[in-house]
Amino acid sequence: MAELILFTGVIALLSLGIWLVIDADSDDDSGGGGLMQPVLVPVPVRRQR
Repeated sequence: MAELILFTGVIALLSLGIWLVIDADSDDDSGGGGLMQPVLVPVPVRRQR
């Protein structure tokens, strides 16, 4: 029974570590850099009808 608990713990720790490594390079705001700044895009406006 102790081997099963140990094996489950090792698998859980390995999966957590892999998940953290894979998630570290994502583009969300959890990387410590804050929110991404918006990019301003010019919108053409018609002056005459």
